[in-house]
Amino acid sequence: DGEWAMLGSWLRAVTARFSYLHMKYLFFSWLAVFVGSWIVYVEYSSYTELCRGHDCKNSICDKYRKGVIDGSACSSLCEKDTLYLGKCFTAKPNSQVYSGSWGDLEGVIKCQMEEAPHYDLGNEMEPRKEAVAFNKPTKGTSVEKFREMILNHLKAKVGDQANLADLATQVLSIADANKDGHISLPEARSTWALLQLNEFLLALVLQDREHTPKLLGFCGDLYVMEKVPHSPLYGISLPWIIEVWIPAGLRRSMDQWFTPSWPHKSKISIGLLELVEDVFHGTFGSFLMCDVSATSFGYNDRHDLKVMDARYIVPEAIFQEVIRQQRCDVDEDCLYGADCLTSCDLTKHRCTPEVTRPNLAKACEALKDYILRGAPSDVREELEKQLYACIALKGSSEQMEIEHSLILNNLKTLLWKKISHTKDS
Repeated sequence: DGEWAMLGSWLRAVTARFSYLHMKYLFFSWLAVFVGSWIVYVEYSSYTELCRGHDCKNSICDKYRKGVIDGSACSSLCEKDTLYLGKCFTAKPNSQVYSGSWGDLEGVIKCQMEEAPHYDLGNEMEPRKEAVAFNKPTKGTSVEKFREMILNHLKAKVGDQANLADLATQVLSIADANKDGHISLPEARSTWALLQLNEFLLALVLQDREHTPKLLGFCGDLYVMEKVPHSPLYGISLPWIIEVWIPAGLRRSMDQWFTPSWPHKSKISIGLLELVEDVFHGTFGSFLMCDVSATSFGYNDRHDLKVMDARYIVPEAIFQEVIRQQRCDVDEDCLYGADCLTSCDLTKHRCTPEVTRPNLAKACEALKDYILRGAPSDVREELEKQLYACIALKGSSEQMEIEHSLILNNLKTLLWKKISHTKDS
């Protein structure tokens, strides 16, 4: 009887232990399913909220079929189905970005979506109409009148530059999408909508340079740009659940792990310095670079720098006009994008128009870790010295502009001298 009692006690203990393990297993299984389902739901919700490219396409194609708009990409997008929207890269719902294929061409498709017209320092510094009305120019507008509209718009955007007439001629050439020698009203409406976008304007201004991807085609304010094969400029993407546990210093170091050889990095860096040069008192006025981060740039197989996202490269005249109207209590209220900060005039509670840091200082800060990592010992010390002098640049006084040009030329010369004798140049 004693043995049976012991056996019974042992069986009860085993059963209790098994029940406890079973319950523990069930609890953790349920928790894993719950957490997994929540993550999938959040990811799916954010994807469906962000990625609305097909809504954008349907809206554009509806207007094309009604004869409201026309452009070089319309037929392929809406009739022949030879222009496909691929992977979604959208970061903000109002600006849809997709990879795309157009016959044999690989490109990036961008389409605008926003509800109401406004200027907002939290968004792009460009006005937006509901679903873009495409109501300008109006019926009966002559080509000469349209040219005048373009000139006035460009003047408002970049100031009264001497060669705006040449830029207007280039716009009219793009507007004639089917190259039949005539600009139809639907073609003109598409072109006018594109002219409202900073990225399109910058591509026009810098089209003779190598730093902006080529415009492949458009339909309304949906447009297709040349694909940049390598992007971002540097950095690795990690799941957010891992990201939160990595110290900032280690994260910065990890961003430089998968980068090209130093001579290739030098050529890419020279490209960014040349871009700064091109937009600083360039042919068509000055532009401010308000997001000089690695994600805004990429490069091609020849290691030529390319602008990936030009929404935050804005004409200085427009920036100053908008920022003056911004109410403020502290300097941080006067920030546009990630990098264009002015100061707050506390007597008027309005932002001042002059940015505190020039484009070059922001570019050097973005390049510092990138170009110093792996730098040859015979140039590293001088390179570091020049970069820190560059990062310290402030304001935009005449004296500062001279120093700005000197540092920019010194950096370019230092890098070119080191790589000019190599095949990488």
